[in-house]
Amino acid sequence: MDAIVALAKRRGFIFQSSEIYGGLNGFFDYGPLGAELKKNIRDCWWDDTVRRRDDMVGVETSIIMHPKVWEASGHVAGFTDPLVDCRVSKQRYRADQLFFAAVIVDGSTVGYVSALESEKTGEDLQAAAENFKRKRAIQGQLTPVQPRDMTEAKPEEVALIPSPATGNPGDLTAPRAFNMMFQTNVGAMTDASSVAYLRPETAQGMFVDFRNVVDTGRVKLPFGIAQIGKSFRNEITPRNFIFRSREFEQMEMEYFIHPDADWLACHEEWLQWCRNWLISVGIPETHLSLFEHPKEKLAFYSRRTVDIMFRYPFGVQELWGIAARSDYDLKQHQEHSGVPQVYFDEATKQKVVPHVIEPAVGVDRIVLAVLCAGYAEEDVKDDKGNVEKRTVLRLSPRIAPVKVAVLPLLKNKEPLVARAKELYTRLKRRYPVFYDEAGAIGRRYRRQDEIGTPWCVTIDFDTIEKDGSFTLRERDSMQQRRIQEPELFALLEERVY
Repeated sequence: MDAIVALAKRRGFIFQSSEIYGGLNGFFDYGPLGAELKKNIRDCWWDDTVRRRDDMVGVETSIIMHPKVWEASGHVAGFTDPLVDCRVSKQRYRADQLFFAAVIVDGSTVGYVSALESEKTGEDLQAAAENFKRKRAIQGQLTPVQPRDMTEAKPEEVALIPSPATGNPGDLTAPRAFNMMFQTNVGAMTDASSVAYLRPETAQGMFVDFRNVVDTGRVKLPFGIAQIGKSFRNEITPRNFIFRSREFEQMEMEYFIHPDADWLACHEEWLQWCRNWLISVGIPETHLSLFEHPKEKLAFYSRRTVDIMFRYPFGVQELWGIAARSDYDLKQHQEHSGVPQVYFDEATKQKVVPHVIEPAVGVDRIVLAVLCAGYAEEDVKDDKGNVEKRTVLRLSPRIAPVKVAVLPLLKNKEPLVARAKELYTRLKRRYPVFYDEAGAIGRRYRRQDEIGTPWCVTIDFDTIEKDGSFTLRERDSMQQRRIQEPELFALLEERVY
């Protein structure tokens, strides 16, 4: 992760927000290459989800909505994370990310140890238990630790669990609810009547616009509404770079189906569609896995939720969630607003409240996933046979910030420069391209490798003096071949879609 974060800063992908003032935890800015990468991911998703499907329409809803929206959805009362405070250090922890274990020797509990969630939480707790036993010179057989998070702590255990910040038992509070919505005020007055919230998800905007879409969009069940937009959650412990932040962007859809439809088959179809889409933008299939939420932990209205998981450097974590949410949301808004949220079924001549399948993914998590999956350091040989280290981002051509770099072999040869600039201008009409004439050609290749450019085109003397072809160099294999201009455009048309 350190290498990826350093590359993101060095090459202008991602910066810490407000960095010159010391930064603000949980907020990030996207630099020139990062903004382009993020836009490409959004555009690919929008094209594949909305423009290339006949059963999907897109909307863009407001970030701030009527506060009753969030009362109806249950966010005001229930959008909470369990919070644990350290009374001494004033540190705050999410209870489900703070783990503890009893230290059991010869069947008796002699104390407790704690550790923050990580890829090796169990190992950390086991090591802490062994250290606890050794420091206190306790004799006997240590039972392997059984990690639990603080949401599972019994009241009598809380006072015995040490704080990660101080190491002392009794410093932690019991878990308590903490609402993660950002509160604001709308209008000139700052009182209870002006309270509003920054949306914690994009979904509710699509639910409250359901009737408008049905009335204006000429849609028929099954159909979906898609949206891309910013959401805000006051995370207690933002972490792992852009994986968990307080301001993030979602790509979300609500796919409405008839109450009598085979919801399980529909859910499975969307699960496979989402997985295949991730592969289409360059995420290796080997990095993906599925996690089915246990039935006993599902929300009461949820029939099934499956997460597509990605193997990040800090562990396997959720990337894309696909939930079968029944008709809960539409019925909640129908009840609280008094406005029917129904669809007229022409076949049965009945009004029905559709059920919904909801695939929701964070754009920032996909950005991080493609950076992690694409980043590599490898030893290669230069033209003289010397071994050097190459840093490369193997980004899919679909989402790469720069598709082609145009490089004249020498910058002081006017015919080469003129031909390179001519090609650059023609390419730039359709694709994001980069022109670079500074430095040795090998060094220029390395710069493009590091930002993920799939192809480099070198204009050399054969281009001017012979058949007009130029050298095409491929990023991943580093192989070079001669190619004509029409072939280059045909290649881009096929690979950048």
